[in-house]
Amino acid sequence: MSDTNPLTGCCTSLTPEVDTTVLERDVEVASALANETRYELLRLLVAADGEVCACEFVGSVDASQSTVSRGLSTLYEAGLTTRRKEGQWRYYAPAEAAERLLETFDAIREGR
Repeated sequence: MSDTNPLTGCCTSLTPEVDTTVLERDVEVASALANETRYELLRLLVAADGEVCACEFVGSVDASQSTVSRGLSTLYEAGLTTRRKEGQWRYYAPAEAAERLLETFDAIREGR
């Protein structure tokens, strides 16, 4: 912590060391969840309790197949899902960290 600034009184400047790599990664995860369709896809995936074929989401969310596909890819790239390809099909499952993150959101919403 720095010394008191004589021009501003008690207010001081913070001088923390923020790892820019960590910051960028955190923003990537937050950005992946900042879209209602992607967030809904992740919620559905966690509720499914196992792998889900990408095609199964199309009828479950109000979005086109291409939007669902891009959304699932974004969640995967952010590390929130796993992905397995079998022939032309892609199967997704929630990453453990995604489950913990949604549990945290639930706790915040419920005031715990």
